[in-house]
Amino acid sequence: MTGCTITGPANEPRDEGQTRVAFYGDSYTLGTGASDPSLRWSTIICEQRGWSEFNPSVNGLGFVNNRSIYADGGILSLVIADDPDIVFVTMGLNDNFSFPHAADEIEAQIAADFDRLATALSAARLIVVEPFWYTDDRPDSVEVIGGWVRDAANDIGADYISGASHWIEGHPEWMARDGLHPNDDGYAQIARRMDEELRKLGL
Repeated sequence: MTGCTITGPANEPRDEGQTRVAFYGDSYTLGTGASDPSLRWSTIICEQRGWSEFNPSVNGLGFVNNRSIYADGGILSLVIADDPDIVFVTMGLNDNFSFPHAADEIEAQIAADFDRLATALSAARLIVVEPFWYTDDRPDSVEVIGGWVRDAANDIGADYISGASHWIEGHPEWMARDGLHPNDDGYAQIARRMDEELRKLGL
């Protein structure tokens, strides 16, 4: 999914006194549609907890969609190189647009990415979030891809947060003018729901 692009603040320098948190995500984690990067959900929850944020998320990115680099290089390599204490994976929304011709590739790449993260960052806590979705209409692929993400998270022993594809459902007032991304109120809602789920995980 593409749309207006948010220009985020420089990723915070590492502070050994803080928990370092990296985000592997798309425009919904980059914060596209927010009026300011400080209002994206990832930054809100990091500020609430005193975490140091590393967020190289990319507009339109999926496990397969709009992705040209799968091995060394690209966003996943950046996340691994940062050596965070916690990693959030919030991918999968954009793969719905490639699902009709790339279903097998998407399923395989989800497993490959998760295995790579678990191997390279064996000491990190991995938190996988059900892929976000942006309309009340839900193609069948939303449930299928979400199931693959959940199963892959279970396979590597990651924490899994369910229900995120419904968090802004039924609230057009939470969407930015592009009709694709949350606005400030939408990101505040995502942050509120994410905070509730993280508290259940003891974070």
